[in-house]
Amino acid sequence: MSIRTTADISPGELPDEAARLLADGHRLALVSARQEAHGFGLAYVFVAGDPDRRTELRLRLPPEQPAVPSLAHLSFPAGRFEREIRDLYGITPLGHPLPRRLVRHHHWPRGWYPMRTDAGAPPSFGDPEGPYPFVTVEGQGVYEIPVGPVHAGLIEPGHFRFSVVGETIIKLKARLWFVHKGIEKLFEGRQPGDGLELAERVSGDTSVGHALAYCLAVEEATRTPVSEQAQRLRAVLLELERLYNHVTDLGAICNDVGFGILNAQTGRIREQLLRTNAEVTGHRLLRGGVRLGGADLRALPDPERLHAISADVAEIVELALGHTVVADRFTGTAVLSGDAARDLGTLGYVARASGLDLDARRDHPFTDLGDFTPARRTSGDVLARFQIRAEEIATSIALITHLVGGSAVAPAGRLPAERSSSGVGLVEGWRGTIAHRVELAPDGTITRMKIVDPSFFNWPALPVALNGAIVPDFPLVNKSFNLSYAGNDL
Repeated sequence: MSIRTTADISPGELPDEAARLLADGHRLALVSARQEAHGFGLAYVFVAGDPDRRTELRLRLPPEQPAVPSLAHLSFPAGRFEREIRDLYGITPLGHPLPRRLVRHHHWPRGWYPMRTDAGAPPSFGDPEGPYPFVTVEGQGVYEIPVGPVHAGLIEPGHFRFSVVGETIIKLKARLWFVHKGIEKLFEGRQPGDGLELAERVSGDTSVGHALAYCLAVEEATRTPVSEQAQRLRAVLLELERLYNHVTDLGAICNDVGFGILNAQTGRIREQLLRTNAEVTGHRLLRGGVRLGGADLRALPDPERLHAISADVAEIVELALGHTVVADRFTGTAVLSGDAARDLGTLGYVARASGLDLDARRDHPFTDLGDFTPARRTSGDVLARFQIRAEEIATSIALITHLVGGSAVAPAGRLPAERSSSGVGLVEGWRGTIAHRVELAPDGTITRMKIVDPSFFNWPALPVALNGAIVPDFPLVNKSFNLSYAGNDL
């Protein structure tokens, strides 16, 4: 049973309230802004585990020159949320140590805030603020390597600028937000049932994670009960999604150190898992399995087949780590310390590889997973991020075996009409904790949707881990993080 608390506060009370919650073991999961009839509203959602606690601080701002005290000195993620809100709503974070743009590139016009209700069509884009202010690293032998935003192969756009001496990376700056899609705006005015397919497509490789977080948020807002059987089936889908993505990553990481044959073998296993997904839901990426009020499965996965896959993966992992070249390339490469991971607010396997004990499956459960303990490592290097994935594959198969015992295919539930409230959904997607917050009008339509993919928290950790690494290791390290561009840039 989760403990949910909501408090209406003034802007001046925000820093003290936030500091109290952070000191009590909470983390800031999301900040959501909205434009109201007479000003702006902000909602800060803080969460903690053991037991599941969720505290929402709400405050209102005037329509003219809206501003709020910055929390960047208390929380690094808070500073990024504040920059995002300033770019999209024009709300100023007072006292922010890094007040430059985050989402809006410098060719976006001044004074146009696309999430405002009166934004209208975008004005002509130009170059009002000049080029992006990259930090220049100077000194004997220092040179720059620009990479992207257009990359070879099927990869989304991101610009990486390396400052290098010899092969050693002195500083890396990742510039994202090249494909801002306005997804949160697209939810507005829809009925909740019409928003589900959009939620499934926030980040294509995380269809279940985002769909489930969306459904949990809507169900909380509408006080919709969901049967325990349906929740167990949802958890099965979540673990199936974790399986095929982790298996893919194991192979891709091996491929980046020249062990292509293992990448081919994981591709073979991935295909088996995708075919299992199609049997279970009718879709290889598991779309359509999570429904508002329930779950819709055509069949249950075969535990025996999954256990055979587990043994297959274990052999591949043993072959990889038993190879001296692979072990040498993985060990000690791109270390993200526990302190850095904590300060940056990292989530998922990136956090757990650096020793952080975070997992929404345990901390914010929506169903009973039995004796579940998240995998952890402390070295924070590529090896740890590889090992975490390998252990989570075995754990996911054990969880699916536990969950399908006694479960039967359950029909989707229905939502009651005419509710007006807000809700938050927290789900441990395969990359880490996903958060959705929804607000509904009295007629049931969505008035505000806030989405936070774990990549929003984890992208800043990549340059930190790469300090002191060598340029040839960038593809390997980048794949060991495997962050989403689409989930970050909504």
